[in-house]
Amino acid sequence: MTLNFWKMNGAGNDFVMLDNRDLSLVLSGEVIARLCDRHRGIGADGLLCVEPAREGGDFRMRYYNADGGEAEMCGNGARCFGRFVNRLHEDGLTRVRFETLAGMISAEFEGDQVRINMSAPHGLTLGAVLPVGGEVLTVHSVNTGVPHAVVFVEDLEGVPVREWGAGLRYHEAFQPRGTNANFAKVVAPGSIAIRTYERGVEDETLACGTGMVACALIHHELTGAASPVSVLVKGGDTLRVGFTEVAPHEYSDVTLFGPADFVFQGSVTL
Repeated sequence: MTLNFWKMNGAGNDFVMLDNRDLSLVLSGEVIARLCDRHRGIGADGLLCVEPAREGGDFRMRYYNADGGEAEMCGNGARCFGRFVNRLHEDGLTRVRFETLAGMISAEFEGDQVRINMSAPHGLTLGAVLPVGGEVLTVHSVNTGVPHAVVFVEDLEGVPVREWGAGLRYHEAFQPRGTNANFAKVVAPGSIAIRTYERGVEDETLACGTGMVACALIHHELTGAASPVSVLVKGGDTLRVGFTEVAPHEYSDVTLFGPADFVFQGSVTL
C-alpha cells in the first residue's frame, strides 16, 4: 500500500498530514507510531487525518500522538489542519469549522498565519504543591482541550525538562491519563517564554499549541496580564493567545494565532 502524505509544522511542532475524506485509510497505532518515528519513518510529533464531518462541521480532525494513541486536541496541529484543508479545497476558504474530540474548532487564515478558536478551557487549578524530581514545585493546571500542568520558573534554559516533565506527566495527581507539562518564564508583562514536555511524544517538543494557551491563561490568572499574551516557544516563533474572561476563572473566545507551514509532500510504502 502506498500512502500519500504532506509534512507540515506549526512553530516547529511537526505533523504528518493525511487526506482520508473517503475513509479508505485504516491505520493501526503501531503503523502511526512507525510513520512518526524520526529514524525509521517520516518523523513527526503527531499525525492528523482529514475525515468527513459528522456533527455539522466542514471536516472532522483526527489527531494521533507520536506513540500512535489518539488524543483529543492539538493546538498547533489544528492550525496546520486548517491550512491543510484550505489547500485541499479547490476554491480556497476564508474560514473553516472542524470537529475534534475536544469540540468544534474554527480556523481563519491570514496568508500562512492561522487563527484558531479553541474550545473553552476547564478544570483550572492554581498553586498545587507537588514533589517532582527531588524538588517541590508549585504547579498550576488547566485543560485546554488536553490536560496541561504549568510551572513558572526563573531559569527557563536550566530547567530539566525531560526529568521534571516526565515526573509531572506520570504524577499521581494527574492520573489516570497523565498530563502535558509546561515550564514558563515571564519575559515582560503580557509576554512569556515556554518549554513543553508532551504526553504521547514523551519528550520535549519545539512547540505545543494547547500548552501555549494553558501558560497564557495561567499567566493572566497570576498577574492580570491583558489579552493577547505573546508566547515565545522553543522553536523560536512567537504566537499570540487571545481570550475573554467572562467570570472569575472562566474564559470564552480563546484563540491561538501563528504560523502553519508546508514542509514537503511525499509517499511511503506500508
